[in-house]
Amino acid sequence: MNVNGSTNQQGQQQVHEDLSIHVHLVDDVQVFELIGSLDIATSPTVRAALTEASERGSHRLIVDLTRVDFLDSTGLGALIGGQRRAKEFGGGVRLVAKEGQILRLLRITGLLKVFAVYPALEDAVADGQRVGDL
Repeated sequence: MNVNGSTNQQGQQQVHEDLSIHVHLVDDVQVFELIGSLDIATSPTVRAALTEASERGSHRLIVDLTRVDFLDSTGLGALIGGQRRAKEFGGGVRLVAKEGQILRLLRITGLLKVFAVYPALEDAVADGQRVGDL
C-alpha cells in the first residue's frame, strides 16, 4: 500500500473478502477507511497496513471505523498493535467511531482510554472534540 500525495488526494484501496481498506491523506495524516468486518480473517491485513505505514514514516494515523459492521478481539488487537507501533515513533492512532455497537465495544473494553476516539473524521483530523468529551 503505497500512498503519496497531498490533502484529500485519492489513495489506494485494498480489498479482502469481508473488508476493504481505502487509504488516503487528509492534511498530511494517513487515513485508513475500513468497510466491512474487522475480525480474525481480516485483522492481519489491517495490522500489516498499519505497521507498513509506521515503517514508511507515517506515525500519525487515523482509522475510520464508521463503516465497520463487526469488530472482534483480534480486530481490537490489530488496532492496539498499530497504536503501539506508532507510539514507538512518537505518533499515535486516532479512531473514528459513531454511536453504535463499535463505540459500545470500545467503551466496554476501556479502549476509550487507550485511543483518542472521535465522532467524525473531521474531528479526528483537527484533534477536536473526542467521544469521551461528549
